[in-house]
Amino acid sequence: MSDTGSRSALLRYIEGELSQLPETHPGHPFVSRNRGRLSLHFDYLAIQSEMRLDTPEALALGYTRTMMGFLLFQPQPAEILMIGLGGGSLAKYCRRHLPATRFTAIEVNPAILEFRQAFQIPDDGPNFRVIIADGADYLRREVDRTADVLLLDGFDGHSPPPQLCTAEFYADCHACLSDDGVLVANFWSGDRDSARHLARLRECFAGQVLPIDACEPGNKIVFAGKGRDFPPAAERLLARAVEPDPQHPIRLHATARKLLRQLRQMPVRSRESRADRAGCRTIPPSLC
Repeated sequence: MSDTGSRSALLRYIEGELSQLPETHPGHPFVSRNRGRLSLHFDYLAIQSEMRLDTPEALALGYTRTMMGFLLFQPQPAEILMIGLGGGSLAKYCRRHLPATRFTAIEVNPAILEFRQAFQIPDDGPNFRVIIADGADYLRREVDRTADVLLLDGFDGHSPPPQLCTAEFYADCHACLSDDGVLVANFWSGDRDSARHLARLRECFAGQVLPIDACEPGNKIVFAGKGRDFPPAAERLLARAVEPDPQHPIRLHATARKLLRQLRQMPVRSRESRADRAGCRTIPPSLC
């Protein structure tokens, strides 16, 4: 979800391009088309997803490009799990540019899939599938599943639904990651509860958390690593950002710079301390 450029339908109405605004219903998505872009909304104040009609697999919204910063930590993930499909921007990008990666998207709202064809989201196949389920329930059930990358982009209007923000849910996220797995979460900067969510993530991931602003205003992207060596050395991070990768049309220089700034502010912890706290199942009541 992004609030950048999100008032296209509203502005078109104000400027007289639309005679009236279509009626909206809570929890029911709708689409708008404007200036060569197709946008997914739940209301007129924010865009949930956006697609360029001439390049449907490009990442149109800045926060999605920032979320792809997981490539700096996991350049060749074997499996990616995503909670919150929306218009499928990240799903389509990963399917095209990481074809050997197994990609599973969990979407709670069946109405979203009514726009699957409009947003050119591929059909299910050997390495790509979309499952209709509650993300929290899915992680709780799939206790033996491991992912190298877990993408959290589930929104209910302007914030993640409550079940995707609990300490127990973040513990399940931690448990489902591979030993060197990375979680990437999208938060809306205007969400008053985002600080509490971030505190829960810090506790669960033993402080191995790097929050940065997305490349467009309005979103904050949080990277959290399970491995004892997260985050990697600054030199390694920078090398991955500057080395040209013909497999990926996006560039991660700006994301890398922001991560490096966060690295300098990150408290130095011993590996033993991180390992002791990495279990993540003992949750202080203050963060529940």
